[in-house]
Amino acid sequence: MLNEYLLFLAKTATVVLAVLFILAAVFRMRQEGGAGAGRLQVRALNGVYRQRAEALRRAGAPSSWRGRLRRKLQRKPVDPPPAELPDKRVYLLDFRGDIRARAVEGLREEITAVIAAARPGQDEVILRLESPGGAVPAYGLAASQLARLREAGIYLTVCVDRVAASGGYLMAVVGDRIVAAPFALIGSIGVVGSLPNFHRWLRNRDIDFEQHTAGAYKRTLTLFGENTEADRERFREGLAHIHEQFKGFLRRYRPQLDVETVATGEFWLAERALEAGLIDALQTSDDCIMAQREQAHLLEVDFRQREGWSQRLTMVTERLLGQRGVLDRFGPGFG
Repeated sequence: MLNEYLLFLAKTATVVLAVLFILAAVFRMRQEGGAGAGRLQVRALNGVYRQRAEALRRAGAPSSWRGRLRRKLQRKPVDPPPAELPDKRVYLLDFRGDIRARAVEGLREEITAVIAAARPGQDEVILRLESPGGAVPAYGLAASQLARLREAGIYLTVCVDRVAASGGYLMAVVGDRIVAAPFALIGSIGVVGSLPNFHRWLRNRDIDFEQHTAGAYKRTLTLFGENTEADRERFREGLAHIHEQFKGFLRRYRPQLDVETVATGEFWLAERALEAGLIDALQTSDDCIMAQREQAHLLEVDFRQREGWSQRLTMVTERLLGQRGVLDRFGPGFG
């Protein structure tokens, strides 16, 4: 009798917990109904640099009681205000790219805000870019977002500290000026497409796979069907077409570049990239930004996008699988 009662309690508790879990999930989904929303954060950097410099100067001052007394006697009643900056704003943006260029969602919001606030021909943008490339549509969109700045008449400097390869370089080339740290990786102007094929494995196990299409080239290479040489040739033609469009994009934004020489899929360290005309100067992003600190108001712009529970669950699942964007590798990519 007691066992039956305990079993009944266990079942009841399970049902109650399940209901509570569902209600909590629904409530959370309603709270996160605007999962694509976020907010724009702006931070003025000039004061940050002044404060850090002053902290270091104070740290290096004499520490004896005589030194402290001398500084106290010499201290002016009111510290002089910082020098007046010219009426110019430099907006600092960041892009850290993965295979799917997820950061483009924040980038488009930041660029929209900058275009709305900036004064063409006067204000500028510095983009710190880091990306090894990835999916063609995603990086095409990211490059198009940067092109909006050019079309709005806002000068764009792209800084590469580590890597801007393939789709990353597709973005970088939109800049009016490209600078890179000496050991940054630049280039990889090419297109790659790959996927596994399980046809022989299925055939050896007497498993049939059927796929029906309307249109001669609706499908070329396939995961489970038998791939023919005609399928492979058509797939390669598609890659070549994307590569030609890539090269045309480079010619539009960097006409001085010998595209046929550099569009081999290779990458170079920044020193060699400078010789090849892929970049304009050797410089870290830190030096590029510091050079502007007395010339303009430096404003760091960051759009923080709020992710819903489903997006976070997807990211956790991908981390557990050990690799993000696995399925994205089965299509053409800048890489």
